[in-house]
Amino acid sequence: MGYVFLAIFIIATVIHLYASDKKDVKLRNITKPFILLPLIAFYLFTASSVSVVITLALVFSWLGDILLIKKGLKWFVAGGVGFLISHFLLIAGYTKDINFSYIPKIIIILIPILFIGLVTFIFYKLKLHFPKKIFFLLYGYLLINGFMNCFAIYRLISNPSISTVSTAAGAALFFISDTILFFVRFKKDSIFKTHFLVMLTYSIGKFLIVFGLL
Repeated sequence: MGYVFLAIFIIATVIHLYASDKKDVKLRNITKPFILLPLIAFYLFTASSVSVVITLALVFSWLGDILLIKKGLKWFVAGGVGFLISHFLLIAGYTKDINFSYIPKIIIILIPILFIGLVTFIFYKLKLHFPKKIFFLLYGYLLINGFMNCFAIYRLISNPSISTVSTAAGAALFFISDTILFFVRFKKDSIFKTHFLVMLTYSIGKFLIVFGLL
């Protein structure tokens, strides 16, 4: 049964990507809720031991998707809150699989510093385009996404496997997706003109995270 839901996820994602490429807002809005819902069902039906924390992380991501369908800054912030909660839950889910004694202390310190630098550089490039009243909210959000990536990397270093490589790759794509979204949403002269790459990296990233946690 789990693979039926995986097939639905793939079909919904392909249709949504087509709609994103063609800037078909109506079709995008119709298909968006059906990207994560079947992926959540796939996880629930396939996992040998279902994690409540991971399930909630996926549910809050789905809620973020739904809230972002609505236009307006308040809906954008509300959707961001949903994803923010999801990031914290993913960090909690990753942490239980991490043996920090296997990770050199310099690596534990260096990786967050690298993400802080990367996020700061991204926001330096976009600072003139963000609404001032939410600039620091968005900066803090992408930092938390970066920290979620840190814990996915810690999980990989402490226990190298297909599972941990998949989760770390998925987390990285999630970060890339959010970064591209900021360019699409706020920088009108950006090279990114549609949500196609946003949703491509997001969908593949979410699948890889789920696959790595199964």
